[in-house]
Amino acid sequence: MATTTDDAQPNTGTLDRQFLTPARFPYRTIAMGTVGSALLMLAALGAGGILIRDPVLGHGPLSWVRYGHGRALANALLYSGFGLVVWAWVRLGRYALAGRIGSKPILIAALCWMAPLIVSPPLFTRDVFSYLGQGAQLLYGLDPYANGPAELPVLPNVVQNVHPLWQTTPAPYGPLFLLISKGIVAITQDHMIAGVILTRVVLLVGLGMTLWALPRLVKHLGGKLPVALWVAVASPMMVIHLFGGPHNDLMMLGFLTIGMLAALERKHVVAVVLVTIGMLIKPTAAVALPFMVWMWAADMKGPSKTKNFFKAGAASVGLFLPVFVVGTWLSLGSLNLGWWSGLKAPQLITNWLNFPSGIGEAVYNLVHIIANVQPSPFVTVARAIAMVGLVVFGVRQWWLARGGGKEAVYRAAITLLAVAILMPPTLPWYLTWGFVLISVFPWERRNLSAIVAISVFVTLVYYPTGEQALYDWWFIAIVVVVSLYAAASLLRPDPLGLVAAWRKKPKDEEFLPETSAKSS
Repeated sequence: MATTTDDAQPNTGTLDRQFLTPARFPYRTIAMGTVGSALLMLAALGAGGILIRDPVLGHGPLSWVRYGHGRALANALLYSGFGLVVWAWVRLGRYALAGRIGSKPILIAALCWMAPLIVSPPLFTRDVFSYLGQGAQLLYGLDPYANGPAELPVLPNVVQNVHPLWQTTPAPYGPLFLLISKGIVAITQDHMIAGVILTRVVLLVGLGMTLWALPRLVKHLGGKLPVALWVAVASPMMVIHLFGGPHNDLMMLGFLTIGMLAALERKHVVAVVLVTIGMLIKPTAAVALPFMVWMWAADMKGPSKTKNFFKAGAASVGLFLPVFVVGTWLSLGSLNLGWWSGLKAPQLITNWLNFPSGIGEAVYNLVHIIANVQPSPFVTVARAIAMVGLVVFGVRQWWLARGGGKEAVYRAAITLLAVAILMPPTLPWYLTWGFVLISVFPWERRNLSAIVAISVFVTLVYYPTGEQALYDWWFIAIVVVVSLYAAASLLRPDPLGLVAAWRKKPKDEEFLPETSAKSS
């Protein structure tokens, strides 16, 4: 992947010489990703998060794409589309890093790649069905923090499409997002396809907020806007996971980015309010609030930094509490704090993508060779140790952020990444919490190649149906190879010479000396 150039771009033989000439608008690259996204949409009808009772293909003449060879063909088509999207994304990244294109082509590319997915079945996840189920609970008078969607006596299509793991599990999301889901279900009722599409449309609000904040964050934090948009908006994690999924993290990130921008612009009251609202969407946004106290304190006048800190802390708490209470009350009709216990629900997911869980499973497998033991104690202990380490790491980052400003934003971003990696579970789209904020800082090319590898890897470690593929070791080996090749392609087009090997000389030049061929 990432091995060819657009027509308007000269092929001078070396990457450095090639990048001396400004590129025209990268039509072919954008079109390649759009075709790939269209393939994803079409193939998802057979290989994605399909409905149990599908009114479109369920019993029609095209239902064969969901069974046997038809399903295999749909999977092949889906992964081909994914490859085209990644290929186009890496090409676009090379142009952005070389300064050959501005932010406009990257933004247009991201929107073009998202457009076909607005009507696609869910990709690499089925969480949106849980969103609708929990919204239906709130709509019909059930407490989503006390019961799972299986308790609903109505909307059978909504209920039966919720993943079995979440049928009886309380909601782990903030009350404001449940209110949003309630509004969606109030409109779409038992029509699942309409519910999924409307959810994506609503989550576009979060995308719009993020797009509004990124250029302004770049000015404050010293990055390059094309690179920031390439990392935060055009990446497979955003296009395929957050939007194609879809996931409510997209809405939370909108409030988080604008809140951080407000803090940098010394609008601290607005900042705390916005991030608290983001927390009412998804609790993860709360990680940023302690860092914003330092930002507020650093902007206060007065000789005593200690007094400024306590003033900023008191003001932040004074804003947080009423926004939290009023937001919860308006969303649920009462001060229902059951969502705190609902946060334990995702911990039911155990796999090695979560680093401490993987360590626990590895130790268990070693011990199991000698003694017949259960894996749960090993995973539990590893997770407990990781939690202690996360607290220590988070407190240290918070202390290092005491100067406020851009340092506090950076420390908040890497703490969000640490939460995604160390706190169970680690789900692929969780990494966007930190990546979106970090994208606005200056980047080195090699570090961006690591972003490519991670983005491709975490997108592919779940099957398109939403089930995890982490213990299909041959599949994971292929995913690792593909991810590393994509990363290398950012640094050098066609790193293994795979495309060049297919390019043969014309027959009349095949046996001519090289100098003769050049002179001709």
